[in-house]
Amino acid sequence: MAARRPHGMSERFRRRALSAGLVAATVLTTAVALWLGLRLYDQRADEQRRQDILAAARQSALNFTSLDYRHYDRDSANVLKGATGDFKKEFAAQTAELTRLVARNKSVSEGQVLDAGIVRSDDRSARVLVVADSKVTNTAVPRGEARTYRLQLDLVHRGGRWLTSDVEFVG
Repeated sequence: MAARRPHGMSERFRRRALSAGLVAATVLTTAVALWLGLRLYDQRADEQRRQDILAAARQSALNFTSLDYRHYDRDSANVLKGATGDFKKEFAAQTAELTRLVARNKSVSEGQVLDAGIVRSDDRSARVLVVADSKVTNTAVPRGEARTYRLQLDLVHRGGRWLTSDVEFVG
């Protein structure tokens, strides 16, 4: 005759198995929730970085295409505030000559950014293409003339800000 287990032992075994299963399910659910939370955080951080890069590039292009001889010191300072590296050095070096040139020609350029897109980016650098229009008036064209610019801006992340390190006219 087969030995029978006492009724209480079988019940204890089922309870332990159920408890172990609940613990395993809780650990698994917590791990999945953490993993999904981290992925969502990373996605949000990436999207915020993209938005920060685009905002900096748009502002830099707007500053670069909006210059007025009546307050050129302020306008050129705006360009320099968003600049770094060789671009900042070159623009600063040309400021005195540009100030005389725009004053002599009574140049006013009113820029407008039409579109911008990131070509490549990482945590420290980015390349952005920007399309901007500008209405330019000066002594040679007093009624104004429309100009369209296609700019390639290289940006670097420094001191918590995205700064323009290079500007090229493309296309």
